[in-house]
Amino acid sequence: MMTRIWLLVGLLLWPTWLLAETDCGGPFGAWLQGVAAEARAQGHSDQAIARLQTLSSNPKVLAQDRSQAVFTQDWLTFAGRMVNAYRLRLGREHLRNWASTFAQAEQDYGVPGAVITAFWGLETDYGQVLGDFDTLRSLATLAHDCRRADLFREQLLAALTLLDRGDLAPDKLKGAWAGEVGQIQLLPSDYVRFGVDADGDGRVDLRTSKADVILTAARVLHQLGWRAGEPWLQEVQIPEQLPWEQVGLYSRLTRQRWSELGVRTATGQSLLEDATASAELPAALLLPMGRHGPAFLAYPNMEVFLDWNQSLIYATTAAYFATRLAGAPPVHPRAPDPGLSGESMRQLQQKLRAHGHDIGKIDGILGAKTRAAVRAEQQRLGWPADAWPTPKLLQAL
Repeated sequence: MMTRIWLLVGLLLWPTWLLAETDCGGPFGAWLQGVAAEARAQGHSDQAIARLQTLSSNPKVLAQDRSQAVFTQDWLTFAGRMVNAYRLRLGREHLRNWASTFAQAEQDYGVPGAVITAFWGLETDYGQVLGDFDTLRSLATLAHDCRRADLFREQLLAALTLLDRGDLAPDKLKGAWAGEVGQIQLLPSDYVRFGVDADGDGRVDLRTSKADVILTAARVLHQLGWRAGEPWLQEVQIPEQLPWEQVGLYSRLTRQRWSELGVRTATGQSLLEDATASAELPAALLLPMGRHGPAFLAYPNMEVFLDWNQSLIYATTAAYFATRLAGAPPVHPRAPDPGLSGESMRQLQQKLRAHGHDIGKIDGILGAKTRAAVRAEQQRLGWPADAWPTPKLLQAL
């Protein structure tokens, strides 16, 4: 971080008490003095720096950070809860009411309105649930804590920039417990870098200006690598037999090759007769609940959903939500094999670790490492390797 380098160069010019300061931990007040000195060196205003002096650590934020409820539900349950009739109705209303702004966003950044609206709806119900945590206090709490100190110290200083620029008044700098702000829940550094003053009022207001929200979301998604004019997710039907080593989010074949392997559209049409994309566009076969559950072709734009949120369940839900807003019908649930949850999933993770797999923390959550280990064990057993953990696999291990 350039700020950190500048500080090291300038240490000899500062009072000697600053030499004892650390990047995290220790007495909160003394640590804040170090942050204030860094903010002053960056050129922040006295008014913004004075806000730091009023802060204290928030134990509620630390409790949230220690016990984050990651997505433990299966995909059909989670998507069914999140992509509900209310969000679909309100999302379609927003697409109609702000059609010209969405058109501008797609013209400038190549991102369809349905994709922007899906994230907008999932993050804050289109601005109705913004969070009421004091952002400066939350960020200071997390920056003082030593788990991810560098990340949140940067965000704390970026939040001061929002105050100095006048984008948000001090009493409006509120949001989620981890410091995300506004209707699309951006961290302050992204707010500063990518915010767009779409309504021309001289500031970027992601709390109340829907135009600013739409254009900023489009710019963020463009920055993440959105490919204009290409699809992102398409429900498909799959045959019973597939080369399972080719299945998975990071193994891509062309649509023509998937068609040759027997993959068809959700309605049974040949992929080569379907106008969703060219026959040469690469796609991964995504099976969030195994080979007997919902099946999707995930195109390169799916990477953007995963960059926004690395949870496969959340990213797939957001992408599916966007397809619904773009006119796709509800997903066909098919008949997935029974999965594992809670204690059974933790038992499986322990057995996978005993077999030499790196599955990270034993937490009962089907994350990327657990999926990879499940796939490896399925291959070892000679089973279809769809990365879906079942009671049968647990028993076999």
